[in-house]
Amino acid sequence: MANLRARRQAAMPVRNSAAGSGFGTAHWPVEIRLEKAERRLEVDFDDGSRFVYPAEFLRVESPSAEVQGHGPGQKVLVAGRRDVGILDLEPVGNYAVRIRFDDLHDTGIYSWAYLYEIGRDRERLWANYLAAINAAGKSRDPRS
Repeated sequence: MANLRARRQAAMPVRNSAAGSGFGTAHWPVEIRLEKAERRLEVDFDDGSRFVYPAEFLRVESPSAEVQGHGPGQKVLVAGRRDVGILDLEPVGNYAVRIRFDDLHDTGIYSWAYLYEIGRDRERLWANYLAAINAAGKSRDPRS
C-alpha cells in the first residue's frame, strides 16, 4: 500500500496481497482518493465499481463502536455533521483504512468489505438516516 500524500487531493493506490487475510473481502480497492476540499472520499474497486462517499455519510455510518454500538439495535444517531471534513486516511494492514475526521472522530476502521457495502447501499442508508434524523427532531447542521 502506498503512502498517503498530504495535499489537496491524496491518492492511495491499493494492492491485494495474496499473503494477507482479506477479512471477508470479495472486492478490493484499486485506488482511494481523498478530496479534502470537496469533503469526500472516492474509491475504485477491482470489479469496476466506483463509489463516492461524502464525509458526512462516512461519519454517520462509521463502523466504530461509538456509532454502531456493541450489538444489534445499538446504533447511535449522529446528528450535526453536515460540515464535517476528513483530515487524514491511515492504512490498516492490507484490509482497511482508518478515517480521521475534523470533529476528531477517528475510531472507525473501514474495511474494504464495509466500504463496498455502504457504497453499494448508499442511497438506502442515506434515506434511512435522513428519516431517522427527521423522526428524532434533530438536524444535520452543527449547533450554532
